Amino acid sequence: MRILLATDAWLPQVNGVVRTWLTSIEYLRKLGHEVKVIEPNQFPGMPCPLYPEIRLCLPLPGQIVRSINAFQPDVIHIATEGPIGLAVRLYCRRRGFFFTTSYHTKFPEYLQRLVFLPTRLSYGFMRLFHSGSSTIMVATPSLEEELRQHSFQPPLKRWSRGVDLELFHPRPKTLFDWPRPILLYVGRVSKEKSIEDFLKVNAPGTKVVVGDGPIRERLEKQYPAAKFLGYRSGQPLAECYANADLFVFPSKTDTFGLVMIEALASGLPVAAYPVVGPADIITQPGMGALDQNLEKAVERALKEGDPETSARIGRQYTWENCTGQLLANFVDVRSGRAAIS
Repeated sequence: MRILLATDAWLPQVNGVVRTWLTSIEYLRKLGHEVKVIEPNQFPGMPCPLYPEIRLCLPLPGQIVRSINAFQPDVIHIATEGPIGLAVRLYCRRRGFFFTTSYHTKFPEYLQRLVFLPTRLSYGFMRLFHSGSSTIMVATPSLEEELRQHSFQPPLKRWSRGVDLELFHPRPKTLFDWPRPILLYVGRVSKEKSIEDFLKVNAPGTKVVVGDGPIRERLEKQYPAAKFLGYRSGQPLAECYANADLFVFPSKTDTFGLVMIEALASGLPVAAYPVVGPADIITQPGMGALDQNLEKAVERALKEGDPETSARIGRQYTWENCTGQLLANFVDVRSGRAAIS
């Protein structure tokens, strides 16, 4: 099939949406599908004031029309609710083409934390955006239920996430020489990730932060005992996971948390809040602990977490299975029927 992906999140950004799609495209191409990406670097733009690493672009309608017409896609998928997503959605609606969308990011909650925008306003926009979709893809049962409570109407179908098991697996703990246990956070260093909840936890050992973002400099000054390592990817990232003792996921606004299953596959139990994402993943004894009090979750996970159980369950998340789900959810742009029967 010829698959067109429209996304406002793309390289050089480093986040779960970009990593998910880069890996999915790799697997789709291995299966013989042709994938074209419409992304921000193809248009004029500027850095986002709140996140300089995110590029806000101005899609040129004529360029988008020519690009889609030249590609003649069998499938059109819109991954984000930004300017590119809006432009491609408008193209599809005007031509009567069917398209699918995915709900990657809880922007209403992000905007409430960042700029105090009431969630009822942003959820109204999100409902409108996804209302034309043939299928909204969601990663977890709790996210699906949450969207239904917010009156999202089109069919919601599951699309999980996977782990590169050749990269993320248990290894000897030889990397860090700081006091143990090593408590690890991986992700953007930004307000909406609630990373300060992690840094404020009173726990033995050493807190390690892998990632970067707009509040990193302030947090390094405020929490000098924590180790801020900046961005890591590939083998260096995998070694950080495997050399830690516990993964702490403080976010309350993620829709899944790809980093959690990478941590599990690396043999790390997880401590987190009982919210969308962690509540769907940390479901068995030995995988860690969930608690409304993050400090209690950390304390319990250090006592109850089992590296072998974590690694065994983490290995169940494969990109092959995820790609199969993704293909099953695609619809033909002209008929609206399943793209692959």
